Order: sequence, then structure tokens, then C-alpha cells
Amino acid sequence: MAFALIAVVGIIAVAGFFLKKRQEKSSLINVLAYQSFGPRKGIAALKVGSEILLIGITSTDLKLLKTMSEFELQPEFAREIDRKLSRLRTIKKRLTEQ
Repeated sequence: MAFALIAVVGIIAVAGFFLKKRQEKSSLINVLAYQSFGPRKGIAALKVGSEILLIGITSTDLKLLKTMSEFELQPEFAREIDRKLSRLRTIKKRLTEQ
């Protein structure tokens, strides 16, 4: 009976592994980045097809902040976003220290 239980659990684990791999390949939406700003708050960059969506996330709401083409995402634009996120992290750090 113990062998049968181990076999069933093994079959479930193997099936889950293959289904997860299959699901990752056929995903329509890819999460490029997520920056948390507290419990259940943050900004996510999602890639849907050839578009990149910046979405603000709270515990009760999702807001589309900006839509851009993946070709629009140039290195200088990425640096600007990184600089703004860095400033937001600094503000968050100062607020949590108080």
C-alpha cells in the first residue's frame, strides 16, 4: 500500500512538472519586472505581444500607467526609468525609517 501511495504521488509530481513547462512556453503575458512599494503595492512591467505595459498595483486596484512598444524601449529610456525607480526606492526607504 505504501508503494502504491508513493507511485501516485510520483506520477502527480511528474505530471505537474511537465504541465508547468508547457504553460511557461505558451504564455501570452510575460512579467518583465516588478517593484514592490509595500504590502500589496507596486509597479509591474508586463510584455504582451510586442507591447510593454506599466501597471500600478494596489490591494484593491490595477491601473494602466503607460503603454509602449518594445521597440520604443531604448537604452536611454531604460536608464531614465531606472533613475526614477531609484528615486522612488529612496523615498520609500526614508518613509520607512521615520
